[in-house]
This record gives sequence, C-alpha cells and structure tokens, in this order.
Amino acid sequence: AAWATAAEKAGYSQISRLFTCTSDAEKIHIKLELEQAQKLDSTVTAPETPTVDTYETDINLIMAAKGEIYETSDMYTSFIKAAQKEGNAEAEKVFTRAKLAEGFHAQRYLDAYNTIDAPDDEAYYLCPVCGYIHKGKDITACPICLTSFSQFKEY
Repeated sequence: AAWATAAEKAGYSQISRLFTCTSDAEKIHIKLELEQAQKLDSTVTAPETPTVDTYETDINLIMAAKGEIYETSDMYTSFIKAAQKEGNAEAEKVFTRAKLAEGFHAQRYLDAYNTIDAPDDEAYYLCPVCGYIHKGKDITACPICLTSFSQFKEY
C-alpha cells in the first residue's frame, strides 16, 4: 500500500493500482492463513502491518517481485511441505493457491517494470477467493481456483 501511494505521487497510476490490488491480494492470503492458524491455536492473532520504506517506483517494483519470488520459491514451499507432513489437506490447499498466486504477482511486477516507460491503461482484476491477479479482461475464470471472472474486483 505504501508503494501504491509512492507510485501515484510519481505519476504511475497503473502501477499504483497494481500495488493496491496486490496489497488486497495479500490481505486475502493473511485472512485464509490466519483461519488455518486459529484452527490449531485460537489465540493466534493477525500480524501487525509492517512499516515499509519506499524508493523510486522502479526499485519498488523490483523489490516487490523479489519478495513474491521468495514467497513462491521458499516460503510457501516450506509451508506446503509442513501441511503435507501434518496431513492437513485444507492448509495445503490454502498454501498451494497462495504460492501460485504469488508467482503471478511476481510476473505482474516484472511486466510493470519492463513497461514502466510505456504503460497502457488496462485494469487489473483480483480473484476474491485466492488472490490471483489478472491484467485485462481476457479471462473467464481464475486459473487457480476457478472462481468466475464476474466475481473479480477491478483496479
């Protein structure tokens, strides 16, 4: 969200919308993961929103992509393995969907970085179930969870 504000101030409206959309996707992941944690321990609470330093928009895009790649390659991979070891199929599904969505987030950030000087005005769309982000309207359903595109939120 902080990077969305910085992008807007720098005149990158579309990139600002991407950061806002991704921030909302991460809130979906936090909600789903918190529900899983609370099934194991009802005293678990949501994490505090971290303070984030902001830089030039191109640097913010690279840092965001790097974070999403880490989540895809390392973080969610370890969460999935732990859920499998515990026999927790519901948590495995939540983590697998989040991992897949994070890969698309990274791709969206890299695409925005590569076209920072030649943006289009296409909207981003967020799947409200799994946090997948799609650019443009050329989709009928979420490729991760099959939610109908008609339920997506536009940014």
